[in-house]
Formats: sequence, C-alpha cells, structure tokens
Amino acid sequence: MLHFERQAWGHGVTRLAGVDEAGRGPLAGPVVAAAVVFDRAFLEAEQYGLLQTVDDSKRLNASERERLFVVLTESFPCAYGIGIAGVSEIDTMNILRATHLAMARAVGAICPLPDFVLVDGLPVSGLPCPSLAIVHGDGRSLSIAAASIIAKVTRDRMMMELDRQYPHYSFSRHKGYGTRLHMQALLKHGPSPVHRRSFRPVQEAMRLHGEGGVSGIGGVE
Repeated sequence: MLHFERQAWGHGVTRLAGVDEAGRGPLAGPVVAAAVVFDRAFLEAEQYGLLQTVDDSKRLNASERERLFVVLTESFPCAYGIGIAGVSEIDTMNILRATHLAMARAVGAICPLPDFVLVDGLPVSGLPCPSLAIVHGDGRSLSIAAASIIAKVTRDRMMMELDRQYPHYSFSRHKGYGTRLHMQALLKHGPSPVHRRSFRPVQEAMRLHGEGGVSGIGGVE
C-alpha cells in the first residue's frame, strides 16, 4: 500500500496527497472528495501498525469506517481537506466535472498545498498541483485509501442530516443510491430539492409528478 508513495518520495516529493471521492453514483445529495497528506516518517513507521487496517472504504463496514475516520482526523499526524460539489453544480456541469471540482477543492483546502497528488481512478483536470491517476487506487495506495474513508464518512453523515430534513426518502438507509426502496419513494413522492435532476431516474419521477415533488427546508445546493 506504500508502493506509489515510495515512488513519489524517490522523485523528491515531500508533501504527497492521496485523493478520492464518494457519491458519484447516487441520485441525490452532493459528491464529496477528500485529500490526505501524511507525515512520511510516521507513515513508514506505522505501516505495520494501525494503518494496516486502512483500506478502500468500500471494503470496510460502517463501524470500521467511523472508527478509522476518527483515528485519521484526530489522532494521526496528517493534514486533510474536504471538497464538496452540490446538487446544483452536478446538474449544471455534469457529475464528472463536478467530481473533479470537488477533488480540486479538497486539495486546495490543504495548506500548504501538496507537491504531488495520487488520485483514484482516471486523470483529473483542474487540480492545483501535478498528479498521478491510479486505477483502483483506493485499494493500492494507503494515502488514497485514507482519503476514501474520510470522503465516505463525511458524505454519509451529510446524508443522515438530509434524511432528517426529507424523511420520505430514507436517505439514512441508502445514502441516495438508486436502491429499490429509494426508487419507490422517488416515484411516490417525486424529487426533493436535493435530488439530481440531470439523472434519468429523477427525470422520470419529475415527469410523473411535474417539476414539484416534496418541498423541503432547503438542503444541499
């Protein structure tokens, strides 16, 4: 899990960030990205300790992610940034560009900026520093895996809050993904203000209900 980190360090990189996102696929809510910069000496010393449990967030259950989120954000000597692209941005610029924007915001939230970024997936445009894209990087780089955990937990907590604002949709159970439960609620009630109107299933629900749907208290814009 430190192969790509060691390559970057060998080329003189001193502040190396891992970047990942959560929430590209859901029908509702924002897309959230996180960037993490570890202290190199600590990372190498701890690689056989607690950091061994850090993995792609999709391979961890909710309690494991929550535990590691607290460790990463409160206990380890690392800097991290969060970037969010809201529903209106997703609908205006499309989900790919909104995801890149969230990643750029996450990297830009770290001060001083990283020298280099390891990013999960395909190349990302608009980052404020050079980067290397790594397919399935959240399972191959410790820095990206840590970012995936922070992004996922941050977004899940946001969806829990949206569940309290829009209880018709059970966001706390599916986090906005297109599950059967979510689709049933969407077709029954129409879209909420935090549904992505550029996504086809939401458009189909809009046609059934008109542009209206459930009026809310606001939500993520």
